[in-house]
Amino acid sequence: MTSPIAPSSPDRTPPLVELQRVTCGYGDRVILRDVDLAVPRGSVLALMGVSGGGKTTVLRLIGRLLDPMAGQVRLDGVDLATLDRDGLYAARRRMGMLFQFGALFTDLSVYDNVAFPLREHSGLAEDMIRDLVLMKLDAVGLRGARDLMPSEVSGGMARRVALARAIALDPELMLYDEPFAGLDPISMGVAARLIRELNRSLGITSIVVSHDVDETFSIADQVVFLANGGVVARGTPAEMRESSDPLVRQFVDGEPDGPVRFHYPAVALAEDYKVGVR
Repeated sequence: MTSPIAPSSPDRTPPLVELQRVTCGYGDRVILRDVDLAVPRGSVLALMGVSGGGKTTVLRLIGRLLDPMAGQVRLDGVDLATLDRDGLYAARRRMGMLFQFGALFTDLSVYDNVAFPLREHSGLAEDMIRDLVLMKLDAVGLRGARDLMPSEVSGGMARRVALARAIALDPELMLYDEPFAGLDPISMGVAARLIRELNRSLGITSIVVSHDVDETFSIADQVVFLANGGVVARGTPAEMRESSDPLVRQFVDGEPDGPVRFHYPAVALAEDYKVGVR
């Protein structure tokens, strides 16, 4: 378990991201219903909860990869649904995204992976791009690995390369989708400290989707639990550890049974065995 990392002091100004009475889903299946959520500037907010609870759906809403059925998703006070294509692309350039397993371009070197968004969007000269790439790689401890290919680095290193790429354009908002998945304890601790340190040093706002209680609680300013179509609990990591909510307790303690059942609903076992008996 990583020792707690000192939280930031979020701004008291209006939140950078807001979901206001948002209902959304896929087809006829509603995932979130009437959800209100505010992400303070400069904070690290963790979205946690059971699988299928809507955590990654929130990230898709913020990137407008998914439109709400009702309600508003606002970035810096602007309803994303009102933006045209140019406005949406401009909004997305204010965001950085760390995908669950890095999603590096396998045929590009570490250097070229980080340079990619700069070449696509910045219009900078190549010598300036080089300086920025080396700076971002140095921030994640991998400047010396710049000439390696993704196949030549470990899973933890690949995640850090992806993080350097995500911050290449100096985003105001960082979105992390399961940043600790599949990492060994050392790499997990490194990733957690990088998220916290980059949030502080770059003055950004971060939303972390994760199932890892210890690492996430060590870096988060606020934790929001999603389940059953909405927010079931929110508060500081310390408040979540003391929560009496049965679902939060089951999640934090890692209990196999509780509000979330181990067994999928089924008829009685004896009845199932009778089927087919002649």
